[in-house]
Amino acid sequence: MRPGQPMLPAAAGLLFLLSGLSLTSGCNKALCASDVSKCLIQELCQCRPSDGNCSCCKECMLCLGNLWEECCDCVGMCNPKNYSDTPATSKSTVEELHRPIPSLFRALTEGDAPINMMVVTFPIAEELSHHENLVSFLESLDTHPQNVSLPSNSIHASYDTQENMCTVVYFDDCVSIRQCKLYCESMGGSKYRWFHNACCQCIGPECVDYGSKAVKCMNCLF
Repeated sequence: MRPGQPMLPAAAGLLFLLSGLSLTSGCNKALCASDVSKCLIQELCQCRPSDGNCSCCKECMLCLGNLWEECCDCVGMCNPKNYSDTPATSKSTVEELHRPIPSLFRALTEGDAPINMMVVTFPIAEELSHHENLVSFLESLDTHPQNVSLPSNSIHASYDTQENMCTVVYFDDCVSIRQCKLYCESMGGSKYRWFHNACCQCIGPECVDYGSKAVKCMNCLF
């Protein structure tokens, strides 16, 4: 670009919209910035539904893909999220992986933790504690029919020792839900938990439930 040449309108608009990300209180910049930038460069999210113009809504949604629900407010497509009532760290998405490789997961989590990851091990009984509370509640009811079978407590008793442990892996940085699934598959994990603040947890084969509900990603805690 020659000195004094005016900036192209598209580039100027992109810089303006990107700067606006920091002004949008509900926008998850750590998670959304990269994909939002891509969609803005392609000019796929330029319309404003709040002004009655939704001509680009479908294209913008397809561009953001799995991040639409988390990032639509960053491009002005939906109302800003209020994280003060329901923090992103209190919500998560879980999924079982179809082809776990237990031996690979154990090999990668034994000894020193890999770079940019943290390995956490805890008793499986902690995973099952909420199930125990449910059983206790149901058994306290006098009105349930006698032919209703309640979950057995025997499984909890069998895991009530330090010998039965659940191992999970947290990635230090924020990642998208798609990246989280791919990373956990590449480690041979059995399941994954993706917190809505973009913290990713890969869950090992010994875990009975979906790992820990605590966010422990070093660079992605809020």
